[in-house]
Amino acid sequence: MADRLRRSPQTLRVLELFLASPGSWRYGYDISRDTGVKSGTLYPILMRLEENGLLQSDWEASEAGRPPRHIYRLTRSGQRAAREYVRAHGARSAASARLAGAEG
Repeated sequence: MADRLRRSPQTLRVLELFLASPGSWRYGYDISRDTGVKSGTLYPILMRLEENGLLQSDWEASEAGRPPRHIYRLTRSGQRAAREYVRAHGARSAASARLAGAEG
């Protein structure tokens, strides 16, 4: 399933963040802040992950007068796929960075 995800540094950062605490729920704003991925890029990534069964999302009720917040966490299959994706694409990213450094 992880092979159907777009290979991007942003997807890699998002999955790495989720893997740091795989069972924890996260708010979109916190994911954006912690990864540096802007919301216009982040939310399509989160939607793709959810469509592929890698993420579970829910609404968390807020205090009176505040709208509910969307929360996300990896599914069990998402945890396996995320580890595979990070292992495969993270290794390629590290190798690319080393090559770019050697050329410069």
